Amino acid sequence: MPVFRRTKRWLVLLTILLMSSIFLTACNEPASILNTQGPVASDETYLFWVILVVASIVFVVVEGILLFAIFRYRERPGMPNPRQIHGNMKLELAWTAVPTVVLFIVLFFTIRGVLQVAPEAEPASANTVEVTAVGHQWWWEFHYDKYNITTADSLHVPVGTDIHVNLFSNNVIHSFWVPQLTGKTDVIPGHNNTKWFIANKVGTYIGECAEYCGTQHANMRFNVIVETPDQFQTWISAQQKAAVAPAPGSLAAQGQALFKQQCTTCHGIIGVDATKYVNTAVVCNDALPGSSPNNTTNCPLGPNLTHFGSRDLIAGGVLTNNKDQCNPNSPDLMQTCNLAKWLQDPQAVKPGNDMAIGQLSNDQIKSLVAYLESLQ
Repeated sequence: MPVFRRTKRWLVLLTILLMSSIFLTACNEPASILNTQGPVASDETYLFWVILVVASIVFVVVEGILLFAIFRYRERPGMPNPRQIHGNMKLELAWTAVPTVVLFIVLFFTIRGVLQVAPEAEPASANTVEVTAVGHQWWWEFHYDKYNITTADSLHVPVGTDIHVNLFSNNVIHSFWVPQLTGKTDVIPGHNNTKWFIANKVGTYIGECAEYCGTQHANMRFNVIVETPDQFQTWISAQQKAAVAPAPGSLAAQGQALFKQQCTTCHGIIGVDATKYVNTAVVCNDALPGSSPNNTTNCPLGPNLTHFGSRDLIAGGVLTNNKDQCNPNSPDLMQTCNLAKWLQDPQAVKPGNDMAIGQLSNDQIKSLVAYLESLQ
């Protein structure tokens, strides 16, 4: 008997440790649905709490009755056979009616929540910012049709403004999710979904793909950068400008020449190899006349790099753009600069990506780093 008691004690301890570890894995999560900063995410979190409370009450009541029955009516020596209650109409009605009421409560709040965040619930506003989010394998592209600009990996929006997002993919199914601002919406080829959200607080929020879309699904992240209206307009004005030409004979100028030789098949830079930003959702849409998704001239494989130096993420968020560590003259450039690491061996950083670049020498990487980081 002592052996069994000790085993039971260890099993209880192990269960407690396991449950504690599960709870602790949620600590310090920067993109928590419980720390909402917008009305859409708040409505969804409210529904989560309603269902959690209802489920917890059901659990406590059911387990309480079970434990009470186990201890109160356990068999004792000399006890008569228990009274049979099969067919008791009151009990039958109780355990049919109560779950029905509980389910209707959950259904009410679920329908209420769905209607609150549905596309039809989007507030009518003259200040709405419309963005097309394009899911690639594996990075996000954002096109602002009104301002005629395109960026990648970072979605800039003004605080307190309705953001209308058109979702497009011409490859596989993705899912657009910014936990603190809005819920998940699938990005389905041939079925262009829409969503909306409003950010209540200036800051940077983590976004991600919530639908398995390939080997690098976990490395398909993006940032939503919420700014004041003035900051947003300043950013728009900067993005609308063509790339600044590097000084003749400089290391950056060498990088620009190398870019023209090896990178223009997949990337564009306004003022270098492109005259305007491309709305991928238009040129890569099979349903549109004259579109040719397999033609990289019409449907760019890589992001537009006109203002690459102003971005915070590289290759779908697999690396941060640590510009302060990217001095081309540094002897440790290949070890400290994330852009240099990416250019040196993109497949080692993110296996399976579409970056088809030949082996570059260290001098070529230095010139490309100097040029790309100068594109503010």
